[in-house]
Amino acid sequence: MDYEIRYIRQDEWPLLEDFLYEAIFVPEGYESSIPRSIIYDDPKCRAAFEGFGTRPDDRAVVAEVDGKVVGACWVRTTDEYGHINADTPSFSISVFDPFRGQGIGTQLMLRMLDDLRDSGYSHASLSVQKENPTLRLYERLGFRIIGDGADKTEWLMVVNLNDVYLQA
Repeated sequence: MDYEIRYIRQDEWPLLEDFLYEAIFVPEGYESSIPRSIIYDDPKCRAAFEGFGTRPDDRAVVAEVDGKVVGACWVRTTDEYGHINADTPSFSISVFDPFRGQGIGTQLMLRMLDDLRDSGYSHASLSVQKENPTLRLYERLGFRIIGDGADKTEWLMVVNLNDVYLQA
């Protein structure tokens, strides 16, 4: 499948809400649905997209297939999940379900890691549910667990952007 990784356009910023909702990990066997309202009701979720583009460290890339945005990776230094301090951008990433498992998420992450390093950042962070298989991707890209995230169900991870990370 052909896709393009590019910087997000301002008219696409509202898509980050859709991608944040898609990023919510639902463990196998979970029977209920996750209400979309959670991304608005949870201040840490809302911080991942609210006012995007108003902070100097806001940056995002998207994956486009046949003219449609199918994935997004963005960073901010707001108090969202994965936040460790005001100097370390934290990642949010999601790819729509039919496009997962095809390397798009990896390429989104690599592009953002390169962009952050080229912009002078030394570290980046993220949080991931401990049961989420995407944890392995983050580890391949050089992220290391530094402790629990917001609660005991998630890991807080950091990557040193000056280290070499794999082209997974």
